Amino acid sequence: MFEDSSVVVLLTLAAYLVGSLSFAVIVSRVMGLDDPRTYGSQNPGATNVLRSGNKQAAMATLLFDALKGYLPVLLVKWYGPAFGLDDRAVALVAISAFIGHLWPVFFAFKGGKGVATAAGILFGVEPLLGAAVMGTWLIVAFFFRYSSLAALAASLFAPAYYLFGHQLAWQTSDAELLAVTVMSALLLMRHKDNIARLVSGQETKIGAKKDAPTEEAS
Repeated sequence: MFEDSSVVVLLTLAAYLVGSLSFAVIVSRVMGLDDPRTYGSQNPGATNVLRSGNKQAAMATLLFDALKGYLPVLLVKWYGPAFGLDDRAVALVAISAFIGHLWPVFFAFKGGKGVATAAGILFGVEPLLGAAVMGTWLIVAFFFRYSSLAALAASLFAPAYYLFGHQLAWQTSDAELLAVTVMSALLLMRHKDNIARLVSGQETKIGAKKDAPTEEAS
């Protein structure tokens, strides 16, 4: 058991609330762009914001969506032991931030696909794990030009990378493995429409404009 369960509850709630900040919508409003929920895939994520033609807005969305997963996890890893918190608390905060992005309380529980936030979380759990997963995304995206396909590949490999790194680059834990596996499963679930489009050859490639009615990953 944790030394102070109230601290864990507060951290879990805080992580969910931070995850609920839909930066695709926030950044678009600040920069005077159309709400990303009204065009393209209507998905509040960086890939759909890119359809607006504003690369700066898309990059800002990507960065902030990643940071809202990275910072809560990193802070618990750094300061948690002083409060008797271990890898189980890290896992709870990670899942809470991710669920906040998928189902944000501030935006009627309609969130994005979770790719950037998951990447941030993985970098927080283990930087090399995040780099390996991000490298997988970049390679697949570069060669095939499908954001969703890259996200699917990265999601499938993430738990395997985590296990592979045991005693080579980090010490694994059951709690963190469960968190990584659950995130991967949720990412795959959120991309079910993308999978169907990929199979039918109707998925839109990276860089398509915002009037294209499609689904993508972000």
